[in-house]
Amino acid sequence: MDKRYQVFVSSTYDDLRAERQEVMQALLELDCIPSGMELFPAADEDQWTLIKGVIDDCDYYLVVIGGRYGSVGRDGISYTQMEYEYAVANGKPVIAFLHKDPGSLTANRCEKTPEGREKLDKFRALAQEKMCRYWTSPADLGSVVSRSLIKLIKDHPAIGWVRADLLPDQSVAEEILRLKKKNEELEDQLRDSLSTSPEGTEHLSQGEDTIELNFSFGTYESPNSYSTKATYTSKFTATWNSLFSIVSPLLIDEASDRVIKQALDSFIEAQNIADLQKSTKLKEYTLKNFSLSDVDFNTIKVQLLALRLISRSTKKKTRSVSDRNAYWMLTPYGEAVMISLRAIKRTL
Repeated sequence: MDKRYQVFVSSTYDDLRAERQEVMQALLELDCIPSGMELFPAADEDQWTLIKGVIDDCDYYLVVIGGRYGSVGRDGISYTQMEYEYAVANGKPVIAFLHKDPGSLTANRCEKTPEGREKLDKFRALAQEKMCRYWTSPADLGSVVSRSLIKLIKDHPAIGWVRADLLPDQSVAEEILRLKKKNEELEDQLRDSLSTSPEGTEHLSQGEDTIELNFSFGTYESPNSYSTKATYTSKFTATWNSLFSIVSPLLIDEASDRVIKQALDSFIEAQNIADLQKSTKLKEYTLKNFSLSDVDFNTIKVQLLALRLISRSTKKKTRSVSDRNAYWMLTPYGEAVMISLRAIKRTL
């Protein structure tokens, strides 16, 4: 939708007529709407409320500073400076355009009193604290304004104005608002789903609840031995959080049954080998090839599915046609649970 930006142009008036004409022409060529002193050239206290209202309605504010300070209000500050300070205080994007060499201007375009020149110098210093550019002639000013405003609009996009016939009608506007509200509701639901258990899973074993797991392992004469002396079975208890903490990082992208099973086998070995080696009949052997029972492995997968922590992966781009393995990935809720379990907490 085409927008036109309203730009307030502030300056002293009589001494900068030609410069203001160039600025106005530059703004019109950029399809902007110029506003400023042409509306109320005789600025006074009665006009000040109107001036502030026009600045409020504008998208951008420009001030052109030449060799004059301008007419002053009751507090001794010029209306040009009052406009500038009001625009800055109200967060308007501003640019000041200062004459590069005000001393070269003719006498009738300069301040005649030391007090006026001092106030002008202070105003120039104030404007130089924000974005400012310099000019030497009316034509140069028009060119500088064009380039500077294009960059200002790019860096600080404003609301702008559009033609009334380009605005959506009432029914379209109401539909947009309805969809916006619906989108906000769905975003709230998504945030809630990431921090709470999915509905319907309250009765399922989860979190710090435990499950008894069966596993097998082999005994060997030495770590380098490949010949099994005997195979044993055993069991141990684990929490669902501990099991999910092990497998969940593997599922950030996706992982196959084989990869998940290997991770659980390694977890079982780490949790049990020390206690098993204390047994009189096992302490002289090397214990290897720990393996979770297939029944319990399938039970774990089903439970994680039921808790909405994992789902079947649909990614197939990197797999060969002959790959028939089952692949799994985290759900958004599963990712949130993984982060709560695995992310390192800050120590205070």
